[in-house]
Amino acid sequence: MEKFFRFIERVGNKLPHPVILFVYLCLIILGLSFIAGLAKWSAANPKTGELVVAVNLLSAGAFRQFLETMVTNFSHFAPLGLVLVMLMGVAITERSGYLETLIRSVIGRVPTWLVIPVIVVAAACGNIGSDAGIVVVPPIAAIIFKRLGKHPLAGLILGYAAATAGFTANLVPAGTDVLLAAITTEVFAAIEPGGEVIATCNWYFMIAATFVLGAVGTFVVKKYTIPMCERFEAKGEGREADEGLTPIERKGLLWATIAGVIYLFLFSLTIIPQNGILRHPDPDLFMRSPFFKSLIPILFFLFVIMGYVYGKIVGTIKKSGDAAHFMIDGVRDLAPYIVLVFLIAQFIAFFRWSNLDQIISIKGAILLQDLGFSGIPLFISFIIITMFLNLFIGSGSAKWAMMAPVFVPMFYHIELSPALTQLLYRIGDSITNGVSPLYTMFPLILGWVQQYDKNAGIGTVGSLLVPYALFTFIAWTILLVVWYLIGIPIGVGEPI
Repeated sequence: MEKFFRFIERVGNKLPHPVILFVYLCLIILGLSFIAGLAKWSAANPKTGELVVAVNLLSAGAFRQFLETMVTNFSHFAPLGLVLVMLMGVAITERSGYLETLIRSVIGRVPTWLVIPVIVVAAACGNIGSDAGIVVVPPIAAIIFKRLGKHPLAGLILGYAAATAGFTANLVPAGTDVLLAAITTEVFAAIEPGGEVIATCNWYFMIAATFVLGAVGTFVVKKYTIPMCERFEAKGEGREADEGLTPIERKGLLWATIAGVIYLFLFSLTIIPQNGILRHPDPDLFMRSPFFKSLIPILFFLFVIMGYVYGKIVGTIKKSGDAAHFMIDGVRDLAPYIVLVFLIAQFIAFFRWSNLDQIISIKGAILLQDLGFSGIPLFISFIIITMFLNLFIGSGSAKWAMMAPVFVPMFYHIELSPALTQLLYRIGDSITNGVSPLYTMFPLILGWVQQYDKNAGIGTVGSLLVPYALFTFIAWTILLVVWYLIGIPIGVGEPI
């Protein structure tokens, strides 16, 4: 195990920064387009019969097109605006303290027999605030485990494993849903004019996956983690003991939640009545109502209202400008992402202009059909490929930006929806987050484990986390297979 994780670390550390990686990918596309243009590569679209011919991007016309559209490629890139809006709202709930207080409250109020599953669910749902769940839940879990007479390190490991896998499990749409759906839409619209994948396209599966993750986490921590942690000295739990919520925190949590419930009730009046202003006039197209297409602004105002009310009561927001500063800080944290998006937008534009995206996807779809490789074996293979790539490339958005232009159209040509392709990616991407030494939060769990064993290394941490990845893969794959065989929709208006 130690050697395996050292291998991952060595190989991963040799990869360039994601920004530089996309520079190389852009250059590769330019070179391939030149070769493909000279060779006159082409493919017939199986749906329309139209012949798609490769375009050489190393030409005067293509150079002019790039210079004229470089800025708009970036500014009109759909994920950029959606993610900025979503995370500005989330920043207020996170920095006001509402999100952490809510998690502490939920975990601290449940019966003993439900504590472990609730820790897992709370950790998974913590990704509403991006990496907030990874930072907040494990130390709280360690405290709770110590109070239950269990090794606190087992709680830390459980909280970290659940939070890192939780990017494919949540009870409400989060920033990850917005980001990935926007990238998928960008690719889908190029092959199907007007095609759209909304942020709730995987929501139903996400809800089920959350509870499955709770069961998996409970099984693994009892069967493997607690016994494995007995060899570590039980000292320190990663933070000061949590004495529960203060009266002012309880008051703030209560009134912020009440404000959120009132807000949601008022918005429900726009979709539940037959004449609701955000309801589609055709009952058969209810799931395509403007309400569901407007979830990002609806969630934005929900987060702003709850975070602001909580902050005003507990004192983290003393004046209106404080909320504005929280939003500014949230955007500031996105600076690396914004730079990366600039390169991703150019890469996708190059891929689309060259027609290589269509040619590769059509040829790939034909190959899959000729081999008879589809359905469940294809799903599992794609999940495993994504799991493997995730060990070396930590950024979920960067990986999907590389994979979506190829796999979304390829699978679409064999009658698999873009929403399903995105779901397969998300499953694989989440499973190995926790065990990858290159994941941005891995140093955090390494530091926590070293509080119990100063000689603990990457392999030590990996050995504690691998059972979660293995059993999550098995459980989520079974869930997906059952879901597929029954034919339940995977999200709002998205049949599998």
